[in-house]
Amino acid sequence: MSNRRRRRSAVFAVASAGVGLSLPLPTAEGAKMQTLTDKTLVAWVYLANIDQRGGSALTLDNLAGAFDGIVFGEIAPGKWMAGSNYFSRTPKDQSAWPAEAADPQTLIRMAVVYKGKEVTLYRDDRQYAQYTIEQPQPFGPNCAIVMGRRHLEATNRADLAGAIDEARVYDTALSGEQVAALEPGKLSAPEPYAWWTFDEGQVADRMGRFTECLLEGGARLAEGRLHLDGKESLLVAAPPGTVMDLLRRPSAQGDELVAAARRHRARLLTDRQRPTYHFVTPEGACMPFDPNGALFWKGKYHLCYLFQDERGHCWGHASSADLVHWRFHPAALAPNPGDPDRGIFSGNAFVSKAGEAVLLYHGVGAGNCIATSSEDELDNWTKLPSNPLVPIPKEGDLGFGKYQSWDPHGWLEGDTYYAVFGGNPATLFKSGDLVHWEFLSRFLSGDMPDVDKDEDISCPDFFKLGDKHMLLCISHKRGCRYYLGRFENEQFHPEFHARMNWPGGTCFAPESLLDGKGRRIMWAWALDRRTGEQIRESGWSGTMTLPRVLSLGKDGTLRIAPPDELQSLRLTPRQLGNLAVPADSEVPVDSVRGDCLELAVELTPGAARQCGLKVRCSPGGEEQTVIAYDVAKQCLRLDVAKSTLDPGIVHHTFCMYGGDNPLVTAQEAPFSLRPDEPLKLRVFLDRSILEVFANDRQCVTQRLYPTRDDSLGVALFSRGSDCVVQKLEAWDMAPANPW
Repeated sequence: MSNRRRRRSAVFAVASAGVGLSLPLPTAEGAKMQTLTDKTLVAWVYLANIDQRGGSALTLDNLAGAFDGIVFGEIAPGKWMAGSNYFSRTPKDQSAWPAEAADPQTLIRMAVVYKGKEVTLYRDDRQYAQYTIEQPQPFGPNCAIVMGRRHLEATNRADLAGAIDEARVYDTALSGEQVAALEPGKLSAPEPYAWWTFDEGQVADRMGRFTECLLEGGARLAEGRLHLDGKESLLVAAPPGTVMDLLRRPSAQGDELVAAARRHRARLLTDRQRPTYHFVTPEGACMPFDPNGALFWKGKYHLCYLFQDERGHCWGHASSADLVHWRFHPAALAPNPGDPDRGIFSGNAFVSKAGEAVLLYHGVGAGNCIATSSEDELDNWTKLPSNPLVPIPKEGDLGFGKYQSWDPHGWLEGDTYYAVFGGNPATLFKSGDLVHWEFLSRFLSGDMPDVDKDEDISCPDFFKLGDKHMLLCISHKRGCRYYLGRFENEQFHPEFHARMNWPGGTCFAPESLLDGKGRRIMWAWALDRRTGEQIRESGWSGTMTLPRVLSLGKDGTLRIAPPDELQSLRLTPRQLGNLAVPADSEVPVDSVRGDCLELAVELTPGAARQCGLKVRCSPGGEEQTVIAYDVAKQCLRLDVAKSTLDPGIVHHTFCMYGGDNPLVTAQEAPFSLRPDEPLKLRVFLDRSILEVFANDRQCVTQRLYPTRDDSLGVALFSRGSDCVVQKLEAWDMAPANPW
């Protein structure tokens, strides 16, 4: 075949699919398809930048999930690799491979040669890497060629940004000398099995095999090159008839997926228990739903969370510019074939000495692990080849009985990395390079008298707050809690301990970050108290608390406040003032009703034993939730005895506990007013979650599940004596979640 022979093409656009489709006339006689096992992939490519991750210059895709391709930067930043499905023909340790340094004007020739169980990569005329694989992947007559994307089933859409000058596939394994002799635009011996030069605006295979082509997104031909912008732009080429099958198959599948997505969204939108402005899982029942990997990165808030799919426990990922509205990203972490971890559990995020974002997490079945990313959007993370950093100690190991490789939290201090490993007791490790870790000692120099001996330290989060250090954590038995103290001589010396959850409460698994304004902001998982059957029927479970700003007051005690950003959701303001509430009575607030509200209440208890307000009240009081300041007990009390008529909703003393776990009907958090200090409550009601902030010194989280459609009322009350409400402000809250 002449090296410049061209074929007439009929080209038309498929507008509904957002693609360009090229359908040449029937293939030349003798251009037969065959099964490829030994093969060579070659591409001449310009990279728009060397920071991109995971796109492909040339891929063979068998349309059933398997692929081989010339991929850039997926595992190791700046490095070429022979990509494959689940890395089954790709080594993960690429530390010895050269990093790319080419500028956008430099043409690179990359070749991958597959010969039996040996894979060899060449960059220009030099061997780049060589290794053996367990088994080669055959590609039959109905495979497709992809340029731009790793493969057609890639979920993160990490497409190549740059231009492809020429691409070839050979049905044999070329030698190093044969690869070095290849020149763009010139026919080689042996002839290519498939060949793209993109001359004269032609996109089809010059050898007449892959003659039907799709150009998607911003992919375009210009100056004899295929230009790819890295934003869901790609070329797909396939044998005659295959592209139309591809168009039909995704269309049918897509219609089904779209219809299913719409049905599920409609189901969630009509669920009267699903919060509207708290962070909730976009779909599915998440158990656990710990917030993890919180990081303020390049002007945005990033928050990861635990979810479960067919792979096991994974980290979802979302980001926000305003702490209120969130965009969901591809999953940050998941257990992949060949990884030591069999699931992803809790951990945190911080920035390394090199300026990379670091995720430190517990790898199920392996121990604590690390992944890194330097991308602006943090869409792609690379797990360290050295994972696990510290394996789970087994009997006979040096660390057995000294520490658990469990729930880590890491940070950089000076030139040293530190990591708290959770457990009972929690322990401390340090490292100079994120790879080699040294066990130091128990993290706490001693515990506080109000901590039970069977309470573990899990989901730890350690940071400086004012002139103290704060350890946020949970015990699985009692939920969220914290210590204040000093970090000296590589050990934490606690001076104060308090809880953020009390019997009957649902505040669990905290996570925090330091934002660009210097604020320490935390979230926690608000446990779901519906029955397992109710959760399965609803199709979702997973709610975070609102973000909370933590600070240290002048008196050295903790301050907890909602962030100002929540005010952007306020609608229909109402304000009342100087309301007298007679002793042993309640006063309905007729102008305020709803299940998605913010209330700001300032009142003076006077001689009242209890005073406060009731929310989610039905007209006859059959359902109601009481928010009370109890003067005698010096506590903030959330009474849920009548919050629902559903007998399946119950509240227990302990959060997660296999022993005796008595039922409770009210959560009581320690809180006292100073002399002449008014009670100032900020109440956030969002369907099945209630959060109450008191004078910026206490915050209580409660789940409630009213059954009646008319349980929307608000009332003020006082017991034992009159009280005066100086001010009551109310707002409806706009939904922040898309569904």
